[in-house]
Amino acid sequence: MTSTLQPARTTEAVKRPGRWLALSVLVLAVLLVAVDATVLGLATPYISEDLEPSGTQLLWIGDVYSFVIAGLLVSMGSLGDRIGRKRILLFGATAFGALSVLNAYATTPEALIAARALLGVAGATLMPATLALIRHLFHDPRERSLAVGIWGAAASAGTAVGPIVGGFLLEHFWWGSVFLINLPVMAVLVLVGIRTLPESRNPDPGPWDLPSVLLSLVGMIAVVYAVKEAAAHGFAWPTLGAGVLGAAALYGFVRRQLTLPAPLLDMRLFRNRGFSGAVLADLLTVLGLSGLVFFLSQFLQLVQDRPPFEAGLAELPAAIGAVAAGLVAGRVARRFSVRAVVSGGLAAIGLALAVITVIDASTGYPLLGAALLVVGVGAGFSFTVTADVILSAVPKDQAGAASAVSETAYELGAALGIAVLGSIVTGAYRDFTAPAGTPAGAHESLGGAVEAASHLPAPTADTLLTSAREAFVHGLHLASGAGAAVLLVTAAAAWFLLRNQHLESAD
Repeated sequence: MTSTLQPARTTEAVKRPGRWLALSVLVLAVLLVAVDATVLGLATPYISEDLEPSGTQLLWIGDVYSFVIAGLLVSMGSLGDRIGRKRILLFGATAFGALSVLNAYATTPEALIAARALLGVAGATLMPATLALIRHLFHDPRERSLAVGIWGAAASAGTAVGPIVGGFLLEHFWWGSVFLINLPVMAVLVLVGIRTLPESRNPDPGPWDLPSVLLSLVGMIAVVYAVKEAAAHGFAWPTLGAGVLGAAALYGFVRRQLTLPAPLLDMRLFRNRGFSGAVLADLLTVLGLSGLVFFLSQFLQLVQDRPPFEAGLAELPAAIGAVAAGLVAGRVARRFSVRAVVSGGLAAIGLALAVITVIDASTGYPLLGAALLVVGVGAGFSFTVTADVILSAVPKDQAGAASAVSETAYELGAALGIAVLGSIVTGAYRDFTAPAGTPAGAHESLGGAVEAASHLPAPTADTLLTSAREAFVHGLHLASGAGAAVLLVTAAAAWFLLRNQHLESAD
C-alpha cells in the first residue's frame, strides 16, 4: 500500500514572514552542538597527555555526552512541546554555554566526564527544538525540505568548522579552549533568538510525566552502558544486570506510553513504515560512522604526524560533500525516490568506509580525501531526506517528540558506535608488543604511547611508536570494516522499508 505523506493544514499563513532569519538562529544552535562534538576528537591527544585518563575513561569522555543526550532527548522534546520550543531552546543554549566553561577547566578525567554529562543534559534541549521549530516555521513542503537541508548542512559545516577552528586553538592554547568557542555562538543565538523566533507548543499537551522521564533515562543509559561494557570486557554479571535493568525500564516506558492519555511519546508513530524506516536508518548509519569519526583525528595526528590545524583541514571534504548534498537532497528525492536517495547514500558511505580498511601511515591524502568526500555526500543525502520524512509523518503539535525520536536515534547510534567500534579499536590496540621498560599507560591509548615515548631513549621510543601505531591502524581497519558492513546492510534494509515513501509536494 502506498504511503504518501500529505502536508498538514493550518490556519496560519503558508509562508511566515521572517522565517529565514529565524532559521539562521536555529542554524546557530545546530552549529553549537556540531562544533562541540567534532572538536573533542582533535583534543583527545592533548587530554590524554594532560589528564592521563585510562583507555576506558577516554571512551567515557568521548561518549558520555551522547549517552545522556540519548536518554533525555524524548523527554526534552516532549517538554518543549508542552512549555514552548523557543523557551526550552534559549534556556538550553544558555546552559550549554555555561557548562562549556566547566568542561574547559576540568582538571581530572572524572571531572571532565561529569562535565560532559551535564553538557549532554543541556544539549538534549537543543536539537529537538530546532527541528520542531522548522516544522512550525515552514508549512510549504518544498521550502521545508530546503530548510531541513540547510539545517543538516549547518551540522555538516560544524563538523568542518570545529576541527579547523579547534586545530588552530590547539596549536596556540590549551585543550580547554576548544570548549570556549561555544560561548560567542551561544551569545548570538540567545540575543537574536529572543527577537526572531516564534513561540510554539502543543495547545493541549497534558502533564509532563516524570515516571516516563525516569524510565527513558534509566533505560537508555543502562542499555548503552551494557553494550559498551560487553564490547570492552565481555559479559560479566554487572554488565548483564545493567542490560536487563535497561531493557526492563524501556519496556516499562513503552507500556506506560500506551496507557497514558497524553504520553511523552506517541508510540503509534512507529506504525508508519516510513517513520520507522527513517529512524532505523539514522541509528544504524551513525553507529557505522561514529567509530571512524572518533578515531580518524587521532590517526591523522598521532599516526601521520599532522599538526591539529592540518588534521582539521584534512577532514574538510566530508563536510563539503555533506553540505552540497544536503542542499539538493529534497529536490533529488522528488525527482527520483526517497528510497533511491537514502539507500544510494548509505551504500556510498559503506563503500567509502571499506576504502579506509586499506590505509596506513604512508597512505597519501588523495585516497583519504576522496573517501571522506564520498562519506560526506552519502551522509548529506541520507540524513536530510530521512529528517524530512520524519517531520512530514507527524502532526505539527507532535513535532518536538518526533524530532526527539530522530535525534535519539542519532545520539544512540553515536554512543553505540563509539562503544562498540571504539572498543574494537581499543581491544586490538592493547595487545601490541612493547619494548622493555614501557610504562603501562602506553597500552591504554595511542596518546598515552606517544606521551610515554617522549620520556624514553630514542631507539626504545621508535620501537614503541612503531608497534603502537601499527596496532592502532589494525584496530581502525577492523572498525572501518565493521562500519562498512553495517552501512551496506542498512542500505539494503532502507530500500525495502522506504518503499513507496514520498516527500510532500506543494499544491
